Amino acid sequence: MGSATGLRLSDRLVRNRLGRPHPWQAEDMRIALTGSTGKLGSVVARELRSSGHEVTGLDVVGPRGPGFVQVDLTDYGQVVDALGGVDRAEPFDAVVHLGAIPAPGIRTDVATFHNNMPSTFNVFWAAVRVGIRRIVYASSETVLGLPFDVPPPYIPVDEEYPARPESVYSIVKVLEEQLATELVRWHPDLSITALRFSNVMVPEDYAEFPSFDADATLRKWNLWGYIDARDGAQAIERALAVAAPGFDRFIIAAADTVMSRPNAELIDEVFPGVPLNGEFGEHDTLLSIHKARRVLGYAPRHSWRDHVV
Repeated sequence: MGSATGLRLSDRLVRNRLGRPHPWQAEDMRIALTGSTGKLGSVVARELRSSGHEVTGLDVVGPRGPGFVQVDLTDYGQVVDALGGVDRAEPFDAVVHLGAIPAPGIRTDVATFHNNMPSTFNVFWAAVRVGIRRIVYASSETVLGLPFDVPPPYIPVDEEYPARPESVYSIVKVLEEQLATELVRWHPDLSITALRFSNVMVPEDYAEFPSFDADATLRKWNLWGYIDARDGAQAIERALAVAAPGFDRFIIAAADTVMSRPNAELIDEVFPGVPLNGEFGEHDTLLSIHKARRVLGYAPRHSWRDHVV
């Protein structure tokens, strides 16, 4: 893909690591996007394209036409072939991996593991094999200990305490993060960013939110968190633009909770005795996004409160 410097992304990253001024921005990237027809993936595809990226969607279902290739991510041959360029296409600068069974309980535990773990291994391994050195992918808030039947160690939760998977889906997410950790150790020029997305929402979902106030336990399972899919796309674009070589993980949530009730009241009712880890506002998210703000420059812009009167 051409740019003002005439360099491919991998070359521009080398220049940056040599200490010269950062000569690229994310607007000119060629991106392979797995899970492109899913709830988050479809919004990410739209938002990245509107920012000027060239996005090719990879999924098991999708519309026939330019910008989409049907790929079974559990088949390594298909994955490596797709990431190598379909129909003599130019190489990709980066991979955004969102393709998966998206939550626990949708399919059996074995089916979830047999789909999600091989898919991520295939995407990571194929990307490395074909020379892609920038990967951003969907981890999950579930690694924090959801559904918090055992209370969190402190509130707000952050990325600092060890993973606490409580489902096979979440176990896979933990294993994916460990896989990424080892791959960047083997390949020091490789950048892999895990985004621990909260419960993904689109504006059509927000009409239901006021009903949550009647019972604080309805949404206690993720500390009353959510993420607008448009802000999820923003987090991905920020990670593509600024993530350094190596592995890192970030909680990605909206700036607020799903509740109209104040945080102090919710915590006293549902999680009494859990230590409070710093200060937070009346409706501030209890899934800490401080690290994502600081490192990625993530700045959520969308709230359900803007859509519900």
